[in-house]
Amino acid sequence: MGEFYIQLFSPHGLIRYQNPETGRDRDTGGQVKYVLELLENLSKHPEVRKVDLFTRRIADKRVSSSYDKEIEIVNDKARIVRMSCGGNAYVQKESLWDHLDEFVDKTIRFIEKQDDFPDVVHGHYADGSYIAGQISQVFGIPFVATGHSLGRNKKNILLSNGMSEEKINDKFNMQRRIQTEENTLKNAGAVIVSTSHEIENHYSLYDNKSKAHFEVIPPGVNTDLFFPFYRYDLPAYKMSFEQEHAVYRVNSDIERFLFNPAKPLILSIGRADKRKNFENIIQSYGQDKELQAMANLAIFAGVRKDISQMPDDEKDILTNLLLLLDKFDLYGKMAIPKKNDPTLDVPEIYRLAARRKGVFVNATPGENFGLTIVEAAACGLPVVASPTGGPKEILEKGNNGILVDVEDPAAISGALKKIVSDQALWEKYSENGISAVNQLYSWEAHCNRYIEVVKHLFEVDVKEVVPKLPFGKKLVKAKQFIISDLDGTLVEGNETEGLKELKQWIVAQKDEVVFGIASGRNRELTEEAFKKYDLPYPDIIICSAGSEIYYTDKFIPDHGWESHIDFKWKRKELLEALKYFPGIQLQEEAAQRRFKLSYYVSSSFNDDNLADLYKFLDDKKLRAKILLTENKFLDLLPFRSGKGNAIRYLSYKWKVPLDQFITAGNSGNDKDMLTGKIKGIVVANYSPEMEELKESKFIYFTKHRLSKGVMEGIHFYNAAS
Repeated sequence: MGEFYIQLFSPHGLIRYQNPETGRDRDTGGQVKYVLELLENLSKHPEVRKVDLFTRRIADKRVSSSYDKEIEIVNDKARIVRMSCGGNAYVQKESLWDHLDEFVDKTIRFIEKQDDFPDVVHGHYADGSYIAGQISQVFGIPFVATGHSLGRNKKNILLSNGMSEEKINDKFNMQRRIQTEENTLKNAGAVIVSTSHEIENHYSLYDNKSKAHFEVIPPGVNTDLFFPFYRYDLPAYKMSFEQEHAVYRVNSDIERFLFNPAKPLILSIGRADKRKNFENIIQSYGQDKELQAMANLAIFAGVRKDISQMPDDEKDILTNLLLLLDKFDLYGKMAIPKKNDPTLDVPEIYRLAARRKGVFVNATPGENFGLTIVEAAACGLPVVASPTGGPKEILEKGNNGILVDVEDPAAISGALKKIVSDQALWEKYSENGISAVNQLYSWEAHCNRYIEVVKHLFEVDVKEVVPKLPFGKKLVKAKQFIISDLDGTLVEGNETEGLKELKQWIVAQKDEVVFGIASGRNRELTEEAFKKYDLPYPDIIICSAGSEIYYTDKFIPDHGWESHIDFKWKRKELLEALKYFPGIQLQEEAAQRRFKLSYYVSSSFNDDNLADLYKFLDDKKLRAKILLTENKFLDLLPFRSGKGNAIRYLSYKWKVPLDQFITAGNSGNDKDMLTGKIKGIVVANYSPEMEELKESKFIYFTKHRLSKGVMEGIHFYNAAS
């Protein structure tokens, strides 16, 4: 396959290469560290030519201006690319779901602009996987996903903590997240997990688990940062100024809390999250006077300035930690520093604990992986952790610590005392951890396996991995878009004059010409028409009077269009308000769509009634586009919808100038897609209301009817260009 261009997606936004703010909030935990290190290390692989990490662009005074930079160069092969979506303010990732389609459309435009298609897209978390899945479908490229944490698992935890299902869905967009995760399992070419436990215990909750292609590839640890504590003592090693300052800073931050800082140091690091179980660690230490005599305790629970200004969940956790410190009177024995630099300080924190012959505690039950365990091991620090999940797999492979029930404070303190009191055991665990990291948990090993998986995606049956037709590539490269109305323009009843010749021409031009239908029919009736008339293969279908856009005969929906027209569309309110409006009657359920309300109008319905309807909706502050057809059928659509707006949206999305579009129609419903800079065709069998368009120099009126007229118009424009 040659060298790969890989795109990674992690859309929440607080991601930067220089001085990443890991631990700032619950969206900036280990996953940010993971994607940044994956980005950097993939770029070092000889078979990767380029790798981009896509995230959200943020312009918000509450965060650094560095998140407003459109492109951040990491090295000559790696970049962070920031897409604007959902406004400028920083919000938590659960609030971004309504804006992900905007992110997709902006990414498509970015790919078009750079004229360089990715070979692989890789989504992180459910939101990143949603974006990657859409890009995969558009451009027909392999899709890789990493869940990091899963919605069903989180939902069960929240339910067990007493939160109602309604509140969970409202606060975390949980239904959409879980549905996206189900779709990802079904559609991704590979789902990368850190441990077998993740597959067996977390993905087992999903209906599509059996359809997924799982690959166990543990994340690596940056051994340039996380190296053994004794390296500083080697004669050949020279410490940088930044490292010297970090060592001083870490020592000062911890020692100012302690009466006897020379004692062994029990350490735990993580963000202020209830699942990190810091309270049990403090309880295990506070209840054991013998352990207090043997060692000090340090808890790094994220980064804080003013606890009272923090989100409620983090505020509660940190307040409880300080209350426990006070309850057990651990002043002088326990350190709880307020901040740490994840790049410079955290490795020194591990090494300080290792030099003091201390122990690292990861008390999270059932963690998917446990990156802090690997980091601690790389620095030579023995570990106490849960006998479930990723920690179990890491410690069993590495033999670098003790597995205990982390819900039992006495069990934690017992394991800590065993390691601290036995120098030979401490040395054994320290050496084993360093060795295991170098052999099993390096980023080089991770990336080598990653590229093997990517190569395999190109070798397997392409139908399993990507859609049959990479329609996005065709739309980007096409020189001409031909969009025609269906009924009355291409065909009329059983009349199909010129259709065969039109189809032959479109097939002959398929590499350069995009063909589309714009119809008032709904999707089902449009599909019927394709079968009945043997219409040309469609690249684009605009249907339901311009309220829906699909691609190819697979009818792949354009979710970006849905998000665009959903703006101020109040379908329920419209339906309720129009119940008693005179002279209209709701059509059958089959005629109704998400973005279309359809009514029959009475035979006496006239222009005055139509004006009354506009005023009625305006008085109620309800916005809608109103279409009256043949004085029989009334459709209400989002005011941003319509055939003309759909074509302008396609022009924007696929970066195609409007003068490269040729549109064809025959009636008033087609007017808005025939006007402007678009080249319009009006076939000879047109309705009387089209007469007024004859004054336009951009509209060609044909001598022939139906498809023959459309073909005549195409030849006219192509001869003139």
